[in-house]
Amino acid sequence: MRTVNILEAKTHLSRLVEDIASGAQRDTIIARNGKPAARLVPIETQAVKLGVLKGKYIIPADIDADNAEIAAEFGAS
Repeated sequence: MRTVNILEAKTHLSRLVEDIASGAQRDTIIARNGKPAARLVPIETQAVKLGVLKGKYIIPADIDADNAEIAAEFGAS
């Protein structure tokens, strides 16, 4: 964990963000008057896992059989 003051953070913000994004730094503390004020951390993203439920559910062959009736109930023509 690296600590920088606000002036250094403003001057080198692009580099600090790149270090976080690339994984070179896990986080960076930004200090004001020597006291921690904020933390720069990467955004956690969740990968979408396609096909996770494949084979768990069976879709009936007549799943669309009532579409016209349902549409009529909602006022669609």
